[in-house]
Amino acid sequence: MKFSISHKAGESHARAGEITTDHGVVRTPIFMPVGTAGTVKSLHRNFLLDDINADIILGNTYHLYLRPGNEIMHKAGGIHAFSNWPRPVLTDSGGYQVYSLSGARKMKEEGVVFQSHIDGSRHLFTPENVIDTQRIIGADFIMAFDECTPYPCDYSYAKKSMELTHRWLARCFEQFHKTKSLYGYEQTLMPIVQGSVYSDLRKKSAEFVQTMNAEAYAIGGLSVGEPVEDMYRMTDEVTAILPIDKPRYLMGVGTPANILECIDRGIDMFDCVMPTRNGRNGAIFTENGIMNIRNKKWAESFDSLDPLTPEYSKAYVRHLFMSGEMLGPVVASLQNLRFYLWLVRQAREHIIAGDFAQWKKEMVIKVSAKR
Repeated sequence: MKFSISHKAGESHARAGEITTDHGVVRTPIFMPVGTAGTVKSLHRNFLLDDINADIILGNTYHLYLRPGNEIMHKAGGIHAFSNWPRPVLTDSGGYQVYSLSGARKMKEEGVVFQSHIDGSRHLFTPENVIDTQRIIGADFIMAFDECTPYPCDYSYAKKSMELTHRWLARCFEQFHKTKSLYGYEQTLMPIVQGSVYSDLRKKSAEFVQTMNAEAYAIGGLSVGEPVEDMYRMTDEVTAILPIDKPRYLMGVGTPANILECIDRGIDMFDCVMPTRNGRNGAIFTENGIMNIRNKKWAESFDSLDPLTPEYSKAYVRHLFMSGEMLGPVVASLQNLRFYLWLVRQAREHIIAGDFAQWKKEMVIKVSAKR
């Protein structure tokens, strides 16, 4: 993996760059559509390749480990061959999913014992077998196994959790260096900065992860319910410490305004289920704000849903949702991903043009409006 920065925004920490992988180039800043189970829900691969033109998508180790399972994934030749996806893939380690299963898992030094949400069967995730599983899945970017702390979280728990994450991180890198990619292309292991909303812990974690001499770095444990000001403050403090010449990935973030604010703070990579999950429930993201397509005021609005989706009217898409037609969530998901990718590409263009700061200030207001 190679990363190069072509432009920096003079009035902010925003930067435009390129990440080169064996499956292609990722232009940053980038938003990664979430394909948890090896598919971006409801969207054909051709939408992602030809329409949205996604540089990279995200999969999830926890879900792919449970179904279809490591044996089938290995026989298929990894996620690229299995899903016929030719571009880069990033896999989350499953740490967040284990966090979300708080009532059905047990933490210990070795790893995490958890119950499958599918059939209740018991499994053990360790730093070692999570790396092995991600070798089998074969993503270009793989994540270290960590504990994602909840919010609120008291200081003593956050510190204990961070220290456990650091011990697991060392084991992840040891296993990574002992093993090789199974499919003839390189994989990049990304460590994750933790520490909840405590500045000293975040700084300590950011300093520790650098000892791994990784090719890219991630920030986790944010966008879990904390005030947005805390998210931005933690991002500021961590990016001030992480290497300038390595990609930075802010996990699970977020709204269009969140993304713009964090690009401003030096983040290069984002992912979030919001465009597709909210889209399936009728929330449409646009340059001029968020619309609830189920609202009656759209019933006789025969203009296009959005300039990015001119083929359908607001009234028609509302009709699809009110009628329970499958096409409604598909159109909404497609529009939302079109918008998110448009937004980060516009950010990139304005970084290159040198007017990112003013553009961002105006755009944050526009995209946050309720319609």
